Amino acid sequence: MEVISGFAPIITIIEEAYQIPQLGRNRRISALLPYNYHESNKSYPVLYLNDGQNLFNENAPFGNWAIDKELATLAEAGHSEIIVITIDHGGEDRITEYLPYFNPKFGKGEGVLYLKFLHETLIPYVNKTFRTIPDRENTGIGGSSMGGLISLFAGLNQQQVFSKLLIFSPSLWIAPKMFQQAENFSPNLPMHMYIYSGGKESANHLPNVLRFKNRLLRGNPEYHNIDLRVELNPYGTHSEFYWRHEFPKAVYWLYFNK
Repeated sequence: MEVISGFAPIITIIEEAYQIPQLGRNRRISALLPYNYHESNKSYPVLYLNDGQNLFNENAPFGNWAIDKELATLAEAGHSEIIVITIDHGGEDRITEYLPYFNPKFGKGEGVLYLKFLHETLIPYVNKTFRTIPDRENTGIGGSSMGGLISLFAGLNQQQVFSKLLIFSPSLWIAPKMFQQAENFSPNLPMHMYIYSGGKESANHLPNVLRFKNRLLRGNPEYHNIDLRVELNPYGTHSEFYWRHEFPKAVYWLYFNK
């Protein structure tokens, strides 16, 4: 899809080296604002996306989701009222930052500290800087692969912060404790989960998504307070190409399907 110029989101670099005090690092943070943001006084729901380098960078080595183009297409259809905040990953620290638990191969995960950064530092800043609707009902988080894993972990552990989860091809293989968490998950607030996996990723990605779904159902057979949509593409590989095409469907379902 090509960018529809009149509806393209306004891309704003919040900071090239935004400080992450919880991890002692810094990171580029960007905001994609509705195309008519400066012509209105509206406030907007927010979606926080991980792996910012792969979301709208034309020079990304493995391709990108082209979320600027996909958001423009959604806006042309009348679905523009969302702010997307993208957080670049940590390069060589990416796996440990997105890892929620200790792993024998990768060591102690820093996922809890990364989520503290979002909750304690970045989200308050975004809510102060932009016209957002700050309550949990209008706050979502998402990503793919390891970025999907940490987003799923956020939903299971910070339901007071996030109510909408956009989860593509989560790397559940690296954090098997997530399955037990799924079985024990009984949210007292409404949660909306959009989970996608492709059939031609690793041998484990799609089976693990189905296992996660079954564990959720086992622990919560009525899906009480859980609005779950699982999308499976038998031909999908572990790549930005497929995540790009799933992105607008997930955003529409999570934010505009009323």
